[in-house]
Amino acid sequence: MKPEPNASQQVGAGYKYVSLGITFAGGIVLFMGVGYWLDRRFGLTPFGTLTGTLLGAFLSFMVVYRRLQLDAQQDRARRDARKTP
Repeated sequence: MKPEPNASQQVGAGYKYVSLGITFAGGIVLFMGVGYWLDRRFGLTPFGTLTGTLLGAFLSFMVVYRRLQLDAQQDRARRDARKTP
C-alpha cells in the first residue's frame, strides 16, 4: 500500500501551480506595461498596448506550457523508475 502524502508535500505541490499562474499573469502585465510605455513615448496609442499584451500572453503561455511538459516528463520517469526493480 502506498503511503499518504503529508500536508507539507501537498502544499508544496500546490505552490508550484500557483507560481505558474503568477508567471502567466506577470508576463502579460509586464509586456502590456512596456507596450503602454511605448504608446505614451511615441504616440501610438492602442498598438503598443495591444501588441505587448498579445506578445506577453503568447510568451507566458509558452513558458507555462514548457514547465508543465517538463513536470509531466519527470513524473513519468519517476513512475517508470519505481516500476522497474
